[in-house]
Amino acid sequence: MQQINARLEYIMQEGERLDIIALRRYKNPDYWWIIAAASGIGWPLQLPPGTILAIPRDLNQVFSYIG
Repeated sequence: MQQINARLEYIMQEGERLDIIALRRYKNPDYWWIIAAASGIGWPLQLPPGTILAIPRDLNQVFSYIG
């Protein structure tokens, strides 16, 4: 399995959701699942504060991996 190497580490804050973080990072809230998958957390949009996320830096690398 190929690894996505270039990623940011981000700590969830109170009231944040993955779709909002995806909107800020990728300009598209529909990419929330990329952050969820890279962070190994499944598919929920709301997570407890303090959850550490892995956010891929390069969407082209993600999309080349999934086809």
